[in-house]
Amino acid sequence: MTDIVAQALSLWGLTGCQTTLLAERENHVYRIDSAPPLALRLHRRGSRSTAELLSELDWMAALQAQGLSVPRPYPALDKALCHQIDGQIVDVLGWVDGVPMGIGGRLNPALDGPATYRALGQAMARLHILSDAWTPPAHFTRHAWDAGGLVGDAPLWGRFWENPRLTADQTALMVQVRDKARVLLAAMPGHDFGLIHADLVVENVLIGPAGPQLIDFDDGGYGYRLFDIATVLNVTLREPDPAPLQQAFTQGYLATRPIDLTALPLFQTLRALTYVGWIVPRLSEPGAAARHTRFTALACHMAETLMT
Repeated sequence: MTDIVAQALSLWGLTGCQTTLLAERENHVYRIDSAPPLALRLHRRGSRSTAELLSELDWMAALQAQGLSVPRPYPALDKALCHQIDGQIVDVLGWVDGVPMGIGGRLNPALDGPATYRALGQAMARLHILSDAWTPPAHFTRHAWDAGGLVGDAPLWGRFWENPRLTADQTALMVQVRDKARVLLAAMPGHDFGLIHADLVVENVLIGPAGPQLIDFDDGGYGYRLFDIATVLNVTLREPDPAPLQQAFTQGYLATRPIDLTALPLFQTLRALTYVGWIVPRLSEPGAAARHTRFTALACHMAETLMT
């Protein structure tokens, strides 16, 4: 057990509880074997400010209170929702049990694919409905997956067109599609926009008795609702037959909340482009070369289609 974990347990009145490290992705996540079990998150240094994390927790608490299946923030002994320990922000959430929707980045074969994706579409639509009905507190601050956050001079996940492993032709294509996307986004200022999860990949969904449970709101913020939908649809492209899954997901969403899907190809392209930027600071990590190849191939394919 690290000193930070021990100090966090003390702040939450959980000293003596067994902890198990479960994830070392963007954040370190520990299971706390308390009664009931809880999840301790150690956030990646410099990734989010305290104000941003408090906003995320306020949002999750509001969604959970309105019946959406998301983790419930668990306050410390002093009622604070997060603390900073030796420069690292920590918080605690209620534990979420369920069957993982994804295994190794693909749909869990034990699940009924179309039924699961249909339910996920319904859950995402409810997330958008409940978020629109909620009035955030005055201090609420989250980043924006808007035109600037996607194709501006400083996109949230990096300047994808400057990825050092792109070929000259790929770089030229990235610049061309970036410029076209800027024009297209400027023509839709009133498009469906609000709070989105922004990372609803299969790793961030657990299937419980009542349906999908949405976790990991770390990338959540303001954005185009079609960008949220595009994230899910792009992940289905890893499956042998994505069409039935995509159809089920969109049917589930539309049965719950109306949305104009006309611009969906643009947002699927934008989602693919973000990963070409995201991988840059992670190129030295194990498995990064294969992911870079996959991300770039999809982004180039979608960019070429959008440019025709």
